[in-house]
Amino acid sequence: MTKTFVVQEKNVRLDVFLLEQFPEFSRSHIKSMIEKNHVLINQKTAKKAGFLLKGGEEIVVDVVAPEKISTDAQDIPIDIVYEDEDLAVINKPQGLVVHPCSSTKSGTLVNALLFHIKDLSGINGQLRPGIVHRLDKDTSGLLVVAKNDFAHRNLAEQIKTKNAKRDYLAVLEGNLPENEGKIETFLKRDPKDRKKISVQNSGRNAVTHYKVLERFEKCCLVQFSLETGRTHQIRVHAKYLNHPVVGDKLYGHEVKGLDGQLLHAFRLSFTHPRTGNQMTFEAPTPKYFDEFLQKQHKIDA
Repeated sequence: MTKTFVVQEKNVRLDVFLLEQFPEFSRSHIKSMIEKNHVLINQKTAKKAGFLLKGGEEIVVDVVAPEKISTDAQDIPIDIVYEDEDLAVINKPQGLVVHPCSSTKSGTLVNALLFHIKDLSGINGQLRPGIVHRLDKDTSGLLVVAKNDFAHRNLAEQIKTKNAKRDYLAVLEGNLPENEGKIETFLKRDPKDRKKISVQNSGRNAVTHYKVLERFEKCCLVQFSLETGRTHQIRVHAKYLNHPVVGDKLYGHEVKGLDGQLLHAFRLSFTHPRTGNQMTFEAPTPKYFDEFLQKQHKIDA
């Protein structure tokens, strides 16, 4: 099916314009159609999703329906650390994707939540109900899920204003020269590899605090605290320090016997949206994390 539009607005991005015409499509699907040459601007193939339209252009779209993504409830075991009428705190295992997407259409945390919890906030739509913040697939640990829109807005604002605190434990390759420090950079999608985020001269500001807890001959155990919450932030900042997270296949090196990076969200603190009580949760590091450290030779700091 082909659809034709004439651009009425001035100075609007191509992907933003197409999202208005196809509200049932995600931004990533719109981008995919553009990149796969399904969009023409004045009879010429569009090249970039961010192309700036001046107004008056004829846009022809060879409409491709997105592959079906499942938001069905699935009986996937999950560790619910805490639950009440407004929220739930989940200890996510390594290897579990948080929500369905084009590369993972089912078997996600959202599919599990729909089975075990039922009521979830609708702010993030059908594919991400209840999801206030995320963890990477191979990062384990705590995240909070909202069961209604009131809780969702409140928790999202706490994360935005830095009133919610998220602390992580990671094992880094080698040893950091300093015992503690602050990393502040700009992060942006890597122009050479779209799967990666990299430190660049412009982009989104990212701030991470770190403290070395234990040192070993070939690695160190580090606590990270996020001041901002950018995609892959700790992993990219660890690489920026030239000490990638152990087992990080994207930013470091694959390690035999590990399925992914040794990065665990061990502590989560926030104010309960309804009661105003301060809540703090901690989750122990996974067995594979502990077993890796037990095999290392500890050295004095």
